[in-house]
Amino acid sequence: MKLVTTLFLKLAVIFIGITVLALCIFLVPHMANFVAKLYLNIAPMKYLIFIVMYGATVPFYFALYEAFNYLRYIDENTAFSELSVKALKNIKCCAITISGLYVLGLPLFHFIAKKVDPPIVLMGLIIILPLW
Repeated sequence: MKLVTTLFLKLAVIFIGITVLALCIFLVPHMANFVAKLYLNIAPMKYLIFIVMYGATVPFYFALYEAFNYLRYIDENTAFSELSVKALKNIKCCAITISGLYVLGLPLFHFIAKKVDPPIVLMGLIIILPLW
């Protein structure tokens, strides 16, 4: 039963990784181009979006890698070893890093929200708060 559960979780981790990769390939460039069209006079606005969004994916994928390792430790019956504790600490640090990047990018999203009607700051807080 335990191997089936960890196999399901490993497949979920892979699916989440593929989904975020697809969003990074298709949605982030579209969003950056949209922002560049909103603020034609501010050239680096597009690149700031790339830095915040792609910068958050690096610790995200590292956290997925550590989660995959942790599931492997569970399969090996070493779920409470030093390596698994280290993996969980790395996942926590990745979550804090992702939250920090979005906190730093929140003024940028607020600046974008001045020209676009949806509450982008609220959406940013929705991303940040569950990670803490």
